[in-house]
Amino acid sequence: NWRADFYDRVLFNASKAYVQQLDKGEQYHLLQPVYSLSFINDTFEPDMEEYYHYYHLVHYLHSDKVLDGLHLVFVELPKFKAKSFTEKKMQALWLRFLTEIDEHTKKADKSLMDDPHVNEALEIVEESALNAKERAEYDGFWDQVRRNTALMDDVKEAHAIRAKFDAAVAELDAAVARADAAVARADAAVARADAAVAQADVEKARADAAVEKLRQDKLQIARKMKAKGFSSADISEFTGLGTAEIERI
Repeated sequence: NWRADFYDRVLFNASKAYVQQLDKGEQYHLLQPVYSLSFINDTFEPDMEEYYHYYHLVHYLHSDKVLDGLHLVFVELPKFKAKSFTEKKMQALWLRFLTEIDEHTKKADKSLMDDPHVNEALEIVEESALNAKERAEYDGFWDQVRRNTALMDDVKEAHAIRAKFDAAVAELDAAVARADAAVARADAAVARADAAVAQADVEKARADAAVEKLRQDKLQIARKMKAKGFSSADISEFTGLGTAEIERI
C-alpha cells in the first residue's frame, strides 16, 4: 500500500529532523517541536471530506493530553477549493513557493517577496539551507542581536530608574526648600516675638518706675502732711496710703 509507505516515510523524516536538532552532549530541553507539512496532489483520504489532516501524539483515552514533539500535517490539494479571490491568490502564491523555491534559490520573484507570510517562509528556507558552520554563525549573530536588545532594554530601564531617582531628588530638594522657608518664617516670627517681649519688658520697667515714683511722691506728701499735724486718717484719704504705712513714716 503506497499510502502506508508514504506515512512511514513522512514519520521517518520528521523523526530524523527531531533527533538531528541535538549534537552530542546537548540537553534535551533544547529540543523544539517538529512540524512535517506534506502537500499531496491526489485524493489521499477518499472517505474524509476534509482536505487538512493533522496528526500528533495524544493519550489514547484523554485527547487533551499531548506530547509536544512530532506534528504531521497532510494537505490534499485536489480537495482544496478557494472560497474567494483572496484565497485563490494565496493558493497560487503558496503553490509557486512550493514549486519555485528550494535551497539553491538566491533571489525570489518580487511578487513572492511582497507577501509577508511567504517572505517569512523564504527566510525559513534560507535558514534551513545553512551548513553547520553557517548555522553557528547565523545563531551567533542572532544571539548577539538578542544580547544587544537585552542590553538596550537594561539601559532603558537604567535611564528610567535614573529619571525616577532624579525626580525623587528634585521633589526632596523642593520639600527641603519649603521646610527651610518655613523655618525662616518661624525664625522671623520668633524674632518678632522676642522683640515684642523686650518691648513689653521696657514698658513694664517704665510702668514700675512710674508706680514707684508715684509712691515716693505720696510718701513725701504724707511726711509733709504729718509734719503739719494732719491725722493718719486724713493723710490716708488724701494720698491713698495705708494708715499703718503712714504711721511708720
